[in-house]
Amino acid sequence: MAGALFHLVAGIVLLALGGDSLVKAASTLARRAGASPFAAGLVLVAFATSVPELAVNLCAMAAGEPALALGNAVGSNIANFGLTLGAAALCAPLRLRWPALPPLLLCLVLATVAAILLAQDGRLSRIDGAILVAAFAVVLGVAWSIGRRQARLGEEFADLFPVHGSTVPNLARLAIAAALLWFGASWVVRGAVGLGPVLGMEALVLGLLPVAIGTALPEVAAAIAAARRGQGDLVAGHVIGSSLVNLLLVVGGMALVRDVQVPASFVRFELPAALVLAALLLPMLRGGLEVSRAEGAVLLAAFLAWVGFEVVML
Repeated sequence: MAGALFHLVAGIVLLALGGDSLVKAASTLARRAGASPFAAGLVLVAFATSVPELAVNLCAMAAGEPALALGNAVGSNIANFGLTLGAAALCAPLRLRWPALPPLLLCLVLATVAAILLAQDGRLSRIDGAILVAAFAVVLGVAWSIGRRQARLGEEFADLFPVHGSTVPNLARLAIAAALLWFGASWVVRGAVGLGPVLGMEALVLGLLPVAIGTALPEVAAAIAAARRGQGDLVAGHVIGSSLVNLLLVVGGMALVRDVQVPASFVRFELPAALVLAALLLPMLRGGLEVSRAEGAVLLAAFLAWVGFEVVML
């Protein structure tokens, strides 16, 4: 057990280091390649912040553990809203100004409903996967259409993702980040698989609980720091963008490669839990584009209730 726990913890640390290096290097390279601050920021919020989870899922699929990858993708969405966003808002109210956030949140809610409906037959087929991936392309287009008309949004992205250093050092940083992510993801999967028999957890639950929560912890610390700096947009943008990537691109991509078996309990409990936590944010955004401390406490309490439910159901 000690070896498996070491690999899990060390893997999470490597993922955090690799993810941070990748965001900084990618933002600089994108800007130096001529991308506008808005275009670079949109890609980074939508993709780069999801890379640790994506790396874990790719390694899980390569290791023949699709259930672990499925659990991690959906568990990460639950942790995004309940743990990351809830803890950040509890520490400092999140004031949101990006106009794309409410419609993107609505897209996420509708996408989660669609995933539940598509999985009613106990699987996500290649056709279902194609639908989810196509939906992600549409969502990205919506975000681009809304955001490119907001000059202030481009200025905020320029402040959030500044240029650091020249091209060559950032290419080296990108290569190091890729190596950290690969080894980190491999160790997380190895540790999780080793802990499964000890904890009495199936691969799906391992992805939902220890892997999803463990990989979210570095993001929680970063979100709290961003909230205290008044960067509520960045916190909410990461949570919503990462969740869309996990559900539409990661799960959809998995199904596009081969059919993904979805247990009936997963359709009845875990996917609805992800839906409820995302839907809880809808009235918060509608009521003045702010997530208060009290609302953050509601999100965090809902997340802890879900964890308790999952533990009881083991």
